[in-house]
Amino acid sequence: MKVQLRHLVAAAALAFTAPLVAHAQDTAHKPGGLNKVAHDVSNTAKKAGRDTKAEVKRDAGKTHQTLKHAGNETKTELKKTTGIKGSQSKHPGGLNKAAREVSGSVKHVGREAKGEKNKAKSNAHGALTETGKSIKDTTLKGKP
Repeated sequence: MKVQLRHLVAAAALAFTAPLVAHAQDTAHKPGGLNKVAHDVSNTAKKAGRDTKAEVKRDAGKTHQTLKHAGNETKTELKKTTGIKGSQSKHPGGLNKAAREVSGSVKHVGREAKGEKNKAKSNAHGALTETGKSIKDTTLKGKP
């Protein structure tokens, strides 16, 4: 009888304190004040960046497919007209050589553009970080 009573008391204590502990845990990790504003701004900027990146990637994929299709069609048409077939060697001449040179120059331009984009992105991130830190410092200095 004493063992059952102990179990009942322990169960009642757990049933009473569990909701209080759960409620305290829910509110402990929610940001407020300046942190909430910074959190919201960060989330908005991240979402905008992801959306922009996805859109650029879709456009780049479509452009690549269009250019590849046009290049293959041109190559096929030239083969039919001239009767020149490309060499299968590692460094071919003729039509394939011209195509390889064009491809290489386009890739070079693409790499340069990607590098410029990454530099601009990095500079923008650094500027936003500095601005955010200075705003946070200014705001916190105003508090007693």
